[in-house]
Amino acid sequence: MRENTCTEEKAMDLLNQLEFILESDPLIDEVGFIHPSQFVTLSEETDSSHTLSEHGNSKHETFDVNALQQKNTNFWNRDHKLGISTQVLLPLFGAAKEAFGAAIRQYKTFTSLSGRLEGQNISCCSSPCVSLESEVMKHSRSLLLLSCDFGTAWNSRKLIVSKKKQFSMFIDELLLSELVLLYSPKSEQAWTHRRWVIKMVAGKCSTLEDIIAKESELVEKIAERSKMNYRAWNHRCWLVSYMTRAQMLHELKKSRVWAGLHVADNSCFHYRRRLMVGIVENCHKQEKENSCNIDDYQILEEELDWNELLIKRYIGREGVVRRIVAGLPSATKSGVWSGGLDTIDIVAIHLDTAHSEVCVLMCLLT
Repeated sequence: MRENTCTEEKAMDLLNQLEFILESDPLIDEVGFIHPSQFVTLSEETDSSHTLSEHGNSKHETFDVNALQQKNTNFWNRDHKLGISTQVLLPLFGAAKEAFGAAIRQYKTFTSLSGRLEGQNISCCSSPCVSLESEVMKHSRSLLLLSCDFGTAWNSRKLIVSKKKQFSMFIDELLLSELVLLYSPKSEQAWTHRRWVIKMVAGKCSTLEDIIAKESELVEKIAERSKMNYRAWNHRCWLVSYMTRAQMLHELKKSRVWAGLHVADNSCFHYRRRLMVGIVENCHKQEKENSCNIDDYQILEEELDWNELLIKRYIGREGVVRRIVAGLPSATKSGVWSGGLDTIDIVAIHLDTAHSEVCVLMCLLT
């Protein structure tokens, strides 16, 4: 019994250390889980860089490497990077889960009581409620960094942030979910949370265009680190509905380079198809009487030119051909092609007739 108590106390001490680091360095932009043996190397590098930065100063501080290593056996924090020892993950998770569970139960009990005693000097704006909200947010953050798909923790944050309705809190949620995605790029809960934040701020802030642009950049950054990440690209496709026409055109141009270097990654081509459909739909909404078929035709004509180049460059890449055929019916249904030609006619006319096997394959695929 005494051993269990000591173990729980040590686990809570670890949690307090982690939360202190997160509070003292709110600009942490990367989290990693490190084997205990790597802390020695990190401590030596830290000591070396400090010594170099103070070189030439007769009063520079002398660091005790052994003491530094002893101090940082569980956590490492420098230059807004956080390292957590894999040796303490299990007790740390247990402590974070228990602390979060206790905090959310107390918060729900208090809010339920305040609802029943409304008007009797008990409200969610009172000091106890604010304190409980702070505890829930603090412990849920620690828990999510250790277990990114803990749905209850994400939902508790939604509950509190939606009540507060403070723009700064929504931005904090984007920062937290980004921190999670940088070490767990396929976390469905984190991507879903980001979409919830964008829905909440859409139409209520003047910086939505910048937020959407940064979201697109984040997906591209993660796609470079995590190949074939369907969840990330699906999120980017979802963003199209919040983009302006100028943004869509910019994204279409920018993504061409990436797609050309990653022809085996279907996700980017799906994203380009979604952009083209979005451009067409946006155009028809703005100009119902005077449609912009000519501009839309030029956009898809350029896409076909580029697809033809890819087919010739990557001979035998059946996937490239499939993606072209998959994209054109969507464009046809959107009303882009007004000349009465169907998809196969357009492709056959556009591509070099010498590539007859490509045209035959297109006919079979449709």
